[in-house]
Amino acid sequence: MKPSVLVQMPVEALVDRFAALAMAQDEAILDDDIAEVNRLFAKIETVKTELKVRPGDQRTALLRLYEHPNLQVRLKAAKATLAVAPEQARKMLEAIASSQEYPQAGDAGMCLWTLDEGIFKPE
Repeated sequence: MKPSVLVQMPVEALVDRFAALAMAQDEAILDDDIAEVNRLFAKIETVKTELKVRPGDQRTALLRLYEHPNLQVRLKAAKATLAVAPEQARKMLEAIASSQEYPQAGDAGMCLWTLDEGIFKPE
């Protein structure tokens, strides 16, 4: 989906699109399809950017995905909301890292480490 189409979508539709892309990415991870994982990463980033540029930085709308049944969706939502809800996002990342459900637990743990080391600064 082109960014020009995303501009016309309401926030709730963007959140739904974000979740759908993250679920598709989870499937690609399970299938070990790295090219598809990377393609979906770019699409997720495009949706996140569209939410960010909306008045009031609408990435906060992704907070509702913290309750999503899919762990990859929760992980991607937590990482996407670090700049707008740092305490909530950190708690979600800590919960995912503690879950021992891999590969998401490893991804969450690495994200926490990069935050703690000052390597990653959410924007």
